[in-house]
Amino acid sequence: MHTTELKPIYDALRPLLAKYSPPLVATFDLDSRYELWSQKEVFFAGKKRSEVFFAGLMIQRHYVGFYFMPIYANPGMKKVLGKELVARLKGKSCFHITALDRTLTAQIRRALKEGMAMYRKNGWA
Repeated sequence: MHTTELKPIYDALRPLLAKYSPPLVATFDLDSRYELWSQKEVFFAGKKRSEVFFAGLMIQRHYVGFYFMPIYANPGMKKVLGKELVARLKGKSCFHITALDRTLTAQIRRALKEGMAMYRKNGWA
C-alpha cells in the first residue's frame, strides 16, 4: 500500500482526533502525523508527569497507525470497543488501519469519546 492510498484514511481520521483540541494540545500537526497530548501536571503510571499522550495518527509504510493511550492505561477498555477495531490492535495501543468504512469510523469515534471520558475522570485532561 502506498502513501497516496493511505492519505485519505489519515485525512478522514484526523478531524475525529482534532475535535479534542482543546482541551488537548496537538504537538504534531503534519500531513502524515498528528498527536494529541494533555499538558497538565498529573500522576500517570505511578509517576508525576507534565504531559500525557492521548492519541495520534501516523502514516506508516503499509497502514495508518492509530495510537490510543487510553487502552494502554486501561486494557479493560477493549470491552467497549467494537470487534472490527479490536481486530486491528497490534501490541498494546496501536491499531493498524488499512481501510476505513462507516463501522470502523464509528468505533474509532466511540473509542475517542470513551478515552476522553476516562482522562477527564482521572483528571488527566
